[in-house]
Amino acid sequence: MIKRFLTHRNIIIAVAVLAVAALILLFSQFKEGDFSAKYEGYDLSGASAGRSNIYIRYMERYADIPHGEEDIPVDIFSWISAEGVSVLENFEHEKQVLRTEEAGYVEFSVDVKKSGLYFLHIEYFPLQSRGIAIERALYINGEIPFLGADRLAFQRVWGDGANIRFDNQGNEIRPPQVEKPKWENAWFKDSLGYITDPYYFYFSEGVNTVRLEGVNEPMAIRAFALKAPVQTKSYRDYIADVETEHYKNARSNYLLKVQGEKAVRRSDPSLYAIYDRSSGATEPPSVAKIRLNMIGGQSWRVAGQWIEWEFDVPEDGMYRITVKARQNYNRGFVSNRTVFLNGEIPCRELNSVPFTYNNKWKLSTFNDAQDDLFFPLKRGLHTLRLQATLGDLGAILNVMEESVFRLNSIYRKILVLTGPEPDVYRDYRVEAVYPEVIQAMELESKILYKLVDDLTRYTGERSAQAAATLTLARQLELFIRRPDKIPRTLGNFKANISSLGDSLLALSQSQLDIDYILVSAENSRIPKIRENFLIAASHEIRSFLTSFFVDYNNLGDVYRGGSNIIEVWMLAGRDQSNILKAMVDDTFTPRTGIRVNVKLVAPDAVMPAVVARTGPDMALTVPQGDVVNYAVRKAVVDISSFPGYAEAVSELSPSVVVPFKFQNGIYGLPETQYFHVMYYRKDIFEELGIKLPDTWDDVINILPIIQKSNMQVGIPSVANPAAPDFSNFLAHLFQRGGTLYNEDGSRTLLDSEIAIDAFDVYTKFYTHYKNPVTYDFVNRFRTGEMPLAFADYTWFNTLEVFAPELRGLWGFARMPGLKKNDGTIDRSVSTGTLASMVFSNSKHPDLAWEFLKWWISSETQLRFGRELESIMGAAARYPTANYDAFKRLSWGSEQMAVLDEQRGWTVGVPEVPGGYFVSRHITNAVRRILNEGEDTRETLLDYTLTINSELLKKRKEFGLE
Repeated sequence: MIKRFLTHRNIIIAVAVLAVAALILLFSQFKEGDFSAKYEGYDLSGASAGRSNIYIRYMERYADIPHGEEDIPVDIFSWISAEGVSVLENFEHEKQVLRTEEAGYVEFSVDVKKSGLYFLHIEYFPLQSRGIAIERALYINGEIPFLGADRLAFQRVWGDGANIRFDNQGNEIRPPQVEKPKWENAWFKDSLGYITDPYYFYFSEGVNTVRLEGVNEPMAIRAFALKAPVQTKSYRDYIADVETEHYKNARSNYLLKVQGEKAVRRSDPSLYAIYDRSSGATEPPSVAKIRLNMIGGQSWRVAGQWIEWEFDVPEDGMYRITVKARQNYNRGFVSNRTVFLNGEIPCRELNSVPFTYNNKWKLSTFNDAQDDLFFPLKRGLHTLRLQATLGDLGAILNVMEESVFRLNSIYRKILVLTGPEPDVYRDYRVEAVYPEVIQAMELESKILYKLVDDLTRYTGERSAQAAATLTLARQLELFIRRPDKIPRTLGNFKANISSLGDSLLALSQSQLDIDYILVSAENSRIPKIRENFLIAASHEIRSFLTSFFVDYNNLGDVYRGGSNIIEVWMLAGRDQSNILKAMVDDTFTPRTGIRVNVKLVAPDAVMPAVVARTGPDMALTVPQGDVVNYAVRKAVVDISSFPGYAEAVSELSPSVVVPFKFQNGIYGLPETQYFHVMYYRKDIFEELGIKLPDTWDDVINILPIIQKSNMQVGIPSVANPAAPDFSNFLAHLFQRGGTLYNEDGSRTLLDSEIAIDAFDVYTKFYTHYKNPVTYDFVNRFRTGEMPLAFADYTWFNTLEVFAPELRGLWGFARMPGLKKNDGTIDRSVSTGTLASMVFSNSKHPDLAWEFLKWWISSETQLRFGRELESIMGAAARYPTANYDAFKRLSWGSEQMAVLDEQRGWTVGVPEVPGGYFVSRHITNAVRRILNEGEDTRETLLDYTLTINSELLKKRKEFGLE
């Protein structure tokens, strides 16, 4: 028995030892040493394969040029050429300033005594307009010097528009964000933040010209200069120039606490005070009521964004600054902030102050890695600004961005040979056909290995982003050794490039929370943060118990009795609902006396509540197809019968009201409007030598050129099983003057000659021209595999935010159209929307109508759109149906011109009882043609009979003629 026990014990010990050894091996592999042996001694600039117009190449051309030695101010009132420029007198405490418009330019002559590299500096005032960043293109001697100088961004200044107020539940309500413009100093810098220093610009000896051309928004200028580059002093040099004997603190234990949420100014309206209930150490802590107790968060992540506080000190003295901060967003990441004290960076140590990952709040006193830094401050008011910066990570990301660009070029070149789905049994002999591709892969592999080392060295650990980079580096090494593997794993190669692009985006984000800031004298005691186990446990228990008593569906002021009360259900997200309720409480209710309860509900909760007569007075963000479904059941009110209807819809496009017409009534009003535009890759169009198509015939003409390179055109298909899209078929129908239904909606007109012709042309894009039915638009457009695509205009902001490596390489334009006999081009497209409607069982339909008029008005829609974007970012830009509000949203001038024209071509699609049968059978017809090769005319005619039969049944069911 003992012997058997010993045997079992030995086996257990042996297994345990093997398990530990395996773990050690795994860990050692994860923590494996650097890869410097793979790239040391090689030229990794990538100049031969990359873009020639980027800043790195520009600096390489002028690497031997010395820095300028003296500042050269520019006389801004002695321009040599200008358009859209005026001189303002006595403007914002200045005797004279120069106003430059969005669509104008101003050109100056600059006499440079000695050629060299200079910084450019401007003092500007952001003028009221659409509220987006001011952008200018820079021309030096008639040319844009490099990519990035074509879109120089200058930020606006925002702040709270009112004091924090409380709702009747005791919750704090965030004040709206308004512009608080002031004179700002700015260097000409990289808008993405990858280049952390100001741009260097080369000026030759003699007379040079400098042109600032408007891209977005007007601005006033009071000073513009070429500056001799000067490096920021170290703290020791900085303090050596200070007469410290004049800054003796009489109160050596002085301590001032400035709450983070009390910031006075910010660069972005999304950087407002927010509520944190995740920690009991946040000041003030709260689990039951909303308390705006910190600032920053997820929104404070983009390089260049800043938040500014003001503070008073009681006497001249030396003070240190401590920040209570938390970076619990990205493990292994460092969030860096540049510190400005009274508008200047005092010393080099404040260029990039790191905040490392920590789940708990942490006190960070500005220091030089050894001692705390003390700064001389005179008695009175001072400002402290923290600006997001990438620090040393910026240079790494700059290399990564270029690598992504070159890898996508490699992928597209292979695509020309193999196609998107290579034959795994065929030897494409990539190394023989494209030997330069193998050489490029070898270079990129070395660059990626160095990136892995740089990222690991910077973060102190092998992050997920470094792992994705390493995977791609190893794959390239495999391709170099075994080129026959390239076609077999091409899809995986594409996915790995996309992962590298995602890593670029993830690494460029540096979120940070700020609870408070301490300004203290030398002998003051910095209070410790009380965040131990007992406090954390107490906080979590209270949070759990509170959840049983707090109704999270009721938002803002809640009214439980009395007159003039309506209930509004919103089917969108919590952020949208919170914005709406705040606007109702601070604007609508005080103005009208109508009290509104806003509830956030799921879309499928509405119909049962209406049937049970327990529903609201009205609902918002309802899918457009649901409105007529309620109307045929007499569950909603004809809005056109209310007084003031014509005035309320005057700011809406006529097309966007069409889906809500039924039996001579209007049963809903649109909130949003969606329509398609044409997305294109500028770089690939230039590479292929093709122009943007103006008509569908032009599209057909360039298809062979695009497809010859094994690229594709993205045309939305109704046969897409994941997301059927009817917009393109309807565009062909409407451009030919066709309609989907007859005048009273009793039958479909898909059997008309116009509809059959449109259907035939539409399906040929898939049957004859072999365009894909299903595709991932964003990723294929990003890699360049799909250089032309048609999609909703709201995708613009997604691409702008999530594909930073494509900056300057893409755009969108009007949809192709059908050329008419008179030479004009019809660009008609369908439009979709979300709607608001008033229910028939409302006790106060007149009050609900007053609310609806206010909700769709231009001022309300504009404010809602701006606040939604300030919370959720540019990717969530609100596609309002109100035309006046739409024109004032944060679109660039170039995009607005396209959208404004295409919006004028939108055509509304009527909704009819049984309309679901139309979409279903158009999809069935297309699939039969694609899958079985059926004749388009006969297939469409067959399904038209089926559709009209169902429409007739539905009309009989609801007692319609």
